[in-house]
Order: sequence, then structure tokens, then C-alpha cells
Amino acid sequence: MKSPRIMLGTSLVAVAILGAACSSGSSSTSSTTTAPPSTTAGSGAAAGAPIKIALITSLTGQAGPQFSQSPQGFNAAIGVINAAGGANGHKIIGTVYDDKTDPGGVVTQVQKAISDGNVGIVSDSALMFLAAKYPMQAGIPVTGGSFDGFEWGTPGYENMFASDTGSVNPTNPPSTGLGTFMKSHGGTVAGAWGYSISPSSLQAANNAIWSAEAAGLKKGVLDTAVPFGSVDFTSAALAAKTAGVNAVEGTMDVNSGVALTVALKQAGVNVKVNVFPAGYDPSIIKTPSWSSLQGAYFGTQFRPVTLPNDGTKAISAALLKYANRPVSQFPTFAIYESYLGMELMAKGIELAGDTPTSAGIIKNLRQYSGWTGYGLLNYNIDYATTFGKGPNPSCSWYLKAETNGFVNVSDKAFCGTAISGKSGQTAP
Repeated sequence: MKSPRIMLGTSLVAVAILGAACSSGSSSTSSTTTAPPSTTAGSGAAAGAPIKIALITSLTGQAGPQFSQSPQGFNAAIGVINAAGGANGHKIIGTVYDDKTDPGGVVTQVQKAISDGNVGIVSDSALMFLAAKYPMQAGIPVTGGSFDGFEWGTPGYENMFASDTGSVNPTNPPSTGLGTFMKSHGGTVAGAWGYSISPSSLQAANNAIWSAEAAGLKKGVLDTAVPFGSVDFTSAALAAKTAGVNAVEGTMDVNSGVALTVALKQAGVNVKVNVFPAGYDPSIIKTPSWSSLQGAYFGTQFRPVTLPNDGTKAISAALLKYANRPVSQFPTFAIYESYLGMELMAKGIELAGDTPTSAGIIKNLRQYSGWTGYGLLNYNIDYATTFGKGPNPSCSWYLKAETNGFVNVSDKAFCGTAISGKSGQTAP
């Protein structure tokens, strides 16, 4: 299933961009890590020949602060792959295309990536859904993050392989996971807030209440009329206090979540569990907001480096060597996504034989089972059976905000299963 906490933060960015799109006529140009000569729109490579792979992301524009570090994960994965002799003997030439967080820009850059002869595309962009039809029509494989939209599980887009969730259930059913987590931390009355302009935020808020009720919590507040980007939650906090809310999820961006948290404290709401679906990032620890976030819980679908295994050690070492990123600066959401997207693309190249083509990568990845993101995910993905479904159960690790940083709640992920019959419905 498609977990709201995977999609939420970046899809909210997309909503804001689309709202301004009518007044934006700009087109973006590519920013490249390496710039090989352009070729015709190729779809394959001779035995041992280098293979060109594109990364589509937002280095600049409104989503730039969240995605500007995306090339670190992409290039780190390429560095490791090439140091080991390449993917099935093929060195990878990576090029980063900046969509500038612009609706026209993402179309331009995806089309350019195809015409430049890239055999595959790694997506780490909240706007990929606006340009997904072009690689689909060209028969180009796409790997990466499925957080932008439902094309990753829509019939006709079988060229897309989500390296984080496997696929997406377009009905976006709620999961039992959040409610179970809230209950286990003393929650008894749930409150959820979402943006009125964002379908993903609105549905995530409804799903939060469905999940809470499935775990035995009562519904206290469900407010899906929050203006996009709002930081005024005075009235919301008073409503939460009146309803006895003590379990909170604001299915909004981090700024709104912080403002909600502060308002609840000022109103004297006794919050036992406050869950942030986005914001697990080393940079937030140094912000003035950090003191207000003490005791809040942050979810991540990727195994934290503070729970080391072979996968976390590998990504940390790769980032240190190829991106000069110290281990103390743990990977951000965007870095995890681009790293795993490139690693999955490399797996497809390996499976496609000595002379891999775009069609061969798609064919073989669609038959591939056993993807766990090299231990960075808590579930096994079978690309032969998961299309249109997504992981079920879906899992997240939770970390608690404390004085000096994030602290693991448990060494195990919290998992939940899809709740049938509630997709797209408003929680009562």
C-alpha cells in the first residue's frame, strides 16, 4: 500500500508549484555531473560499453532545499558500482537534470534526458508525474521514489519501478501502522490535520483517523480545511484541547507541523504522541525549532544509520567516499531515494545481459523478486506481483527528537497492513 508518510512532504510541494504554474513560463536547463556528448535517443549499449543514466530532481526552485542533495546519493551509488567494474561490466555515466521545481521544467528535462540517449531514468522529483508519459512512450525504464503520484501503479506504466515501495496502490488505503504506534505510546484520542488544497494531505489526514480508530483510539479532531502552508493553529489547538486529543499527526509540511506543535503546547494540550510524517533530516537539529520538537516522533521508511546493518554501512561509506558526507550527517530522504533508485537501475542492467537495452531492463526488472534496497527497506519487493499494490504490510522506523538529536524508538520497524473498504473515504 502507499503509505501517506512516504508521499506527503514532496507531493505537498507539487501542489504549491502547480498552483503557481499558470504564471510560470520558465523552462529549466540541465545541471550535469558528467557531460558526455549527446547521441540519438538510444536504448541500449554494446558489450562493455558505458551506459548513460539520468537523474531527474529539483536542485533549485521551491523543492530545492529538500532535493538539492539528491545527486549525492546518485553519484555515491555510481561511484561504488563503477569501482566494482561497472554494472555487468558497463561503467555508468550519470547526468543530473534539474527540473527547477517547475511543471514545464520537468517535462523539458525528461524529454532532454531521453533525447540525450540515457538508457534509464532515476526519478527523485515531486513533479515526475507531469512527465512520466514520455519515458513510458519511449520505453525507457524509470526507477526511484514513488512519492510524487500514482503513475507508479497505474496500468500502462509498467516501465516504472519504485525502489522505495515497489509500486503504488492508486486507491491509497489506510494502514494500521500509525494507529498501532499511537496506541503503544499512550494515545487514546486522535487528532489529524491536512491541507484543503492538497488531495494527498487531505487523504492522509483521513487515513490517520481510520488507522487510529482501527487501533481502538477515538476520533477527537479531523481538520482538512487548513490553508496550504499555514502556521496559525491557535483555533485548532483549542479544538484539540476541548476534544481531549492526546495523539497527533499533522499530515502537512514541517513548518506547519512545528507551528501546530507549538500551538498545542501553548494551549496546554497534553500530547502523549506527536507524529511527524516528514522532517527526519540532520539539518533540522540545528534550527531554532528543535527545542519545540522535543519528544515528537519522526517516521522514516528507510533504515536509520543508527541501526547499522550492511545496507546502512554501505550507503554511509559510499557517501563519505564519493560525496564527502560525514557519517554524522545521516542520509536525507532525497539521498536515500536517489541512491536506491540508481542501485535498482544497476540491478536491471545486470539482469539484462551483456548488451543491455532499455527494453531488456524493463523486461528483467519486471520479473525480479528479492529487492530490499540492500537492507535499507524492511520488506521484500517482488516486481512481478506488486504492480498496482505497493507493500503490504508497510513499515516505518520511528525516531524521537531529543536534545542532541534523533533517538531510535526501537530497533525494529513498526508495520501495518492495509485497512480494506476505507480507500478515499472521509473518516467519520
